[in-house]
Amino acid sequence: VQLQASGGGLVQAGGSLRLSCAASGLTFSNYAKGWFRQAPGKEREFVAAISWSGDRSNYAESVKGRFTISRDNAKNTLYLQMNKLKPEDTAVYYCAGRLRGSAGYYLTDYVHWGQGTLVTVSS
Repeated sequence: VQLQASGGGLVQAGGSLRLSCAASGLTFSNYAKGWFRQAPGKEREFVAAISWSGDRSNYAESVKGRFTISRDNAKNTLYLQMNKLKPEDTAVYYCAGRLRGSAGYYLTDYVHWGQGTLVTVSS
């Protein structure tokens, strides 16, 4: 089982990025999927999640209205569209999954983790 996050980079405040998480070794459509992030010196925190059935999505208050989580089951890929980026969004972003889970908010809601992709937002 492998989750490979990509799409990070350097962007100016107000800009956009789309992160991708490609899954291999599993049928990602059967998994709840989430995005978390970890800023330097801080704990990993919840960003967004989608249930395995796709009927429910949850977002951290800090990203609501700016970030959108989505999936492409045919490509076994999860996305995070990030708009109106702020310097405080700077972090390493991780994707995660759990078989037939809900759109959980907690690290322990997930079993499989990707390696992370760095997003840097300049002011």
